[in-house]
Amino acid sequence: MYRPQQAIPRSHISATNGLFRPYDAWLMTVIFLLLGLGLVMVASSSMAIADRQFHEPLHYFWRQMFSVAIGMSFIIAALKIPLSVWEFLSVPLLVLGLLLLILVLIPGVGREVNGSTRWISMGSLALQASEPVKLCVIVYLAGYMVRHGEQVRNNFAGFIRPICVLTIVAGLLLLEPDYGSCVVLFATALGMLFMGGVPLGRFFAWVLTAVVVLASLAILSPYRLQRLMSFVDPWQDPFNSGFQLTQALIAFGRGDWFGVGLGSSVQKLFYLPEAHTDFVFSVFAEEFGLMGTTILILLFSFLVWRAFVIGHIAERMGKLFAAYLAYGIGLIIGVQVFINMGVNLGVLPTKGLTLPLLSYGGNSMIITCLLLGILLRVEVENRQIKRLPDETKCYAE
Repeated sequence: MYRPQQAIPRSHISATNGLFRPYDAWLMTVIFLLLGLGLVMVASSSMAIADRQFHEPLHYFWRQMFSVAIGMSFIIAALKIPLSVWEFLSVPLLVLGLLLLILVLIPGVGREVNGSTRWISMGSLALQASEPVKLCVIVYLAGYMVRHGEQVRNNFAGFIRPICVLTIVAGLLLLEPDYGSCVVLFATALGMLFMGGVPLGRFFAWVLTAVVVLASLAILSPYRLQRLMSFVDPWQDPFNSGFQLTQALIAFGRGDWFGVGLGSSVQKLFYLPEAHTDFVFSVFAEEFGLMGTTILILLFSFLVWRAFVIGHIAERMGKLFAAYLAYGIGLIIGVQVFINMGVNLGVLPTKGLTLPLLSYGGNSMIITCLLLGILLRVEVENRQIKRLPDETKCYAE
């Protein structure tokens, strides 16, 4: 276990240094800001389509509000659950995730939307299988690296086992198909293994392998190849294959420095497809401009940075499961934000990925809130007096 080189003075153990503060105030502030912005943007970007489809302009807003309320309850629940429970459930959660991915492929159970079978029908509700699988994979990998840390770092067999498990998960995701979630999970898993101490040579070899395999799958699939070609030059066919990207770029251009104002976006008025889900960032850029976009990027950057700081503190204290869990949460949110924003900006091919906490989508909102609740729990356990080094304990007493 990590032990500080010097004992901590009594003056440092006070409410001012955050030791007895119940929760991470800065992290919670950023989470609430993003949740608030998400509700505002869902309302703004979905009014036109909701009015046309349901004759209720705030239809999607109220549904998103309901998802946020459930997500908040998940945050509260995660704050009460010790991390030891998640560690104990790491393998059962992986099995549960695999079962969900299998269930969604069974005819009559999985529901097809826009050519993809990603949802399990549950009456009037639908569960998107790939969302809870993200949590399951992160918890499993964190537990695996604690149990087999030496083998992962020093033995090829210890490194390849989680890769094989991830390959099975990716294969099931591609059968839906859900290429975007597959990319996010692969990037997150490789990042977690790197943070766990995998040698650079082996790490980069598998990164290259993953890139080649995923690129090959994209090229060999006709509709993915069409997306790739439209990404390279969307203006070649701006009214067909390049329509989404060209409309997103127009939104960014109209936003200029300070935006056209909240609610004044033109692109959301049936020009930009999926304006309240995959392309809500474009609507945000149009309404708030470069300045607002920069602030939003900084908020997400702080969220990811804080996750890595919390993970680093946990690792120094010898709490490896908590550390890997925090790293995984930071990675999966950061990767998904990067891909979504990259797609909106036209620097990455189109993927069906939401922007965490901002895009409309109940499954994504609830799982992201649960992940952030677990991250807050890691930070809480980092500051528990009973888990501090002996030198600190004596001064606290």
